[in-house]
Amino acid sequence: MMATRLIVIRHGETAWNAETRLQGHTDIALNAQGLWQAGQVANALRDEAVQAIYASDLQRAWQTAQAIADTTQAPLHAHQGLRERGFGSFEGKTYAELDTLWPEDALLWRKREPDWAPPGGESLRVMRERIASTATALAQQHLGGQIVLVAHGGVLDQLYRLATGQELQAPRSWHLGNAAINRLLWTPEGFTLVGWGDTSHLEAEVLDEGSA
Repeated sequence: MMATRLIVIRHGETAWNAETRLQGHTDIALNAQGLWQAGQVANALRDEAVQAIYASDLQRAWQTAQAIADTTQAPLHAHQGLRERGFGSFEGKTYAELDTLWPEDALLWRKREPDWAPPGGESLRVMRERIASTATALAQQHLGGQIVLVAHGGVLDQLYRLATGQELQAPRSWHLGNAAINRLLWTPEGFTLVGWGDTSHLEAEVLDEGSA
């Protein structure tokens, strides 16, 4: 069968997520909430038939992927091609700080100009090519099977756009939740969307509080 099923996961929450700081390639670990989310998504995928797990080598993604590997017993591999967009000098800054420090650049970032890049960072167009080639190469290695990709919000955004034909500058109307379960199908014709934004496994926290 010339197709590969992909389960695509954004890493669990970090302190910088909570503070709306751009992380990019800065290596931030999961916070307590993120570790809980990693455990929940791992448990949700426990019974999935997974041939391999590929994760960004940044620790927030790697920690999330390790939890999934522990439950599924699938082999885990690091891949730099799954890293978040490089934000250069923008990294570590909050959205509000960017508007104050570099208003013109911040506007270009918010407008999603395809060929603009933060100083020392990566453009959306370059990132899209990186994500498309990485995900395609990994899918081609597992034809007829299913793999898990654990990455970052920007990576998932690119995969959603590739699967739905959305342009780089199209306004985002889809959710990129931490530790949500997203499903794609790869064939030689490209990516298609199967399911997106499943967070039912993350509702246990609310249920547990209500039953206490």
